[in-house]
Amino acid sequence: MSDVDAVLAMERAGSAKEPRRRRGRGGSGRKGWVLQTYAGLVILYLLLPIVVMIVFGFNDYQGKYNLTWQGFTLEHWGTLFDDPDLVVALQNSIVIAVIVTAISTILGTLAALAMTRYSFRGRATTNLLVFLPMATPEIVMGASLLALFITLGVPRGFGTILIAHIMFCVSFVIVTVKARTQGFNGEWEEAAKDLGATPWVTFWTVTFPLILPGVAAAAALAFALSVDDYVVTTFNAGQTVTFPLWVYGASRQGIPAQVNIMGTIIFSFGVSLSLLNVWLQKRRDASD
Repeated sequence: MSDVDAVLAMERAGSAKEPRRRRGRGGSGRKGWVLQTYAGLVILYLLLPIVVMIVFGFNDYQGKYNLTWQGFTLEHWGTLFDDPDLVVALQNSIVIAVIVTAISTILGTLAALAMTRYSFRGRATTNLLVFLPMATPEIVMGASLLALFITLGVPRGFGTILIAHIMFCVSFVIVTVKARTQGFNGEWEEAAKDLGATPWVTFWTVTFPLILPGVAAAAALAFALSVDDYVVTTFNAGQTVTFPLWVYGASRQGIPAQVNIMGTIIFSFGVSLSLLNVWLQKRRDASD
């Protein structure tokens, strides 16, 4: 057989296998449809409680229990802050969350930079200890902190809630910021130093802008964790009432629409922060 005949035979063999490849692509298409349907059902399952919460914030119900749809109304939005206990609880949660976010973000960012840039004795142990508050069940953490405060004679209240929230939020901040700093290009800092910039100027003009998306994501996560924490707060709150504690107390006597409305506002605020962080990240990537 000549070389030309051999080439023609190979082309005919490839043409014969082509329909089989097309059938294979069709099979993978059916599998893709199944996976897309499955993913859609999972997302629907996750979003359904949130949708119910938002919808029942507009429910024109009568009585204590906001369980069945009676009609649409905006009345409850206008009377959202008529309950003084709700206002106090919400103020406590927001103030605590802001302070916790600021402190844990600063401490966590500095710790993440130190753990990714420097080699020191006990570095591996420190990495392990960072994950312990994240892996420890909240009820164990809350009970342990309660025992610590009682042993030290520390009265429970606003201050103990701050200490407890900072303790577990710092770990989440470190892990989040480390994901950003581990891929950081140190040559840009060296270039700034070669141009005469001091370490302080280099940090604020080069390092911080580059890790800002990670820091912002960590701050948003810390704020969300602090605002909605219930288990650890229950053990260490004393007479201080936060918004999750108020929701639990209100739900024992009924389910007021204010619970749904405040949940909707907090959820919308969290989503807005996430979208803002994504937008900043895309803008920074486009500029780079």
